[in-house]
Amino acid sequence: MSHQAASILEITGLNKVFKGRHGDVAALENIHLTVRNGEFASIVGASGCGKTTLLRIIAGLETNYEGTITLGGKRVTGPGPDRTIIFQEHRLLPWYSVGENVGFGWIPDPEAPAKQFAVQSYLDLVGLHSFEKAYPHQLSGGMAQRAAIARALIHRPEILLLDEPLAALDAISRIRMQRELETIWQHEHTMAVMVTHDIEEAIYLSDKIVVMSPRPGRVKREIVVPLPRPRDRASNIFTRTKLDILEEFEKESTPGPENLDSGSE
Repeated sequence: MSHQAASILEITGLNKVFKGRHGDVAALENIHLTVRNGEFASIVGASGCGKTTLLRIIAGLETNYEGTITLGGKRVTGPGPDRTIIFQEHRLLPWYSVGENVGFGWIPDPEAPAKQFAVQSYLDLVGLHSFEKAYPHQLSGGMAQRAAIARALIHRPEILLLDEPLAALDAISRIRMQRELETIWQHEHTMAVMVTHDIEEAIYLSDKIVVMSPRPGRVKREIVVPLPRPRDRASNIFTRTKLDILEEFEKESTPGPENLDSGSE
């Protein structure tokens, strides 16, 4: 891909508050985060810690916040073709074929031969070259997500955003799709930020894991994954990394001295 080598996602002093009828809710507080070109970063944390809100802000879908977000030195102020997002549901258009879905929203001249070539290229990349004429209801869950990934990548984004993209799959399909997603990401050399509740998934796919604290969401810790690729889930380092992350969540659930019952009235 033709991404600039210096393309970097920079988040500085990000705060997000949701206004409500019964009072304001602080969703994110003082977020500072850097993701570099070609890096795969995962965001993990308990439900309600603001992971998806942060991803939506990066995508430009949430614009009412404090702080700054830049991508390649340009301020993010709304959605743009330099960022694409893949959701838990594939969101393919049911009345379009797989090929039509992948080519949907093609920016250049829709009649240009380059469009069909690009569609075929990305269908090949995700292993769906023989399913161009099929419709979404004819695909398995994993195949539908692969089509969604192809649709996102055909626009050659600077950053791929993934919101629990494999959560709806069964355990075996999910592990298989993790391997396929890694292969696709390595082929494209694009920056990726993924939200997931699956710690093993984060370790398997990521260069860096961002651990967030409960509401308001803060970056509690960044962990560089010390494993070469391809990764062995049964290795001692993989297991130690998983335990290291789990310990961060155990600290959150352990009551501090101020929360312990002292026995006094």
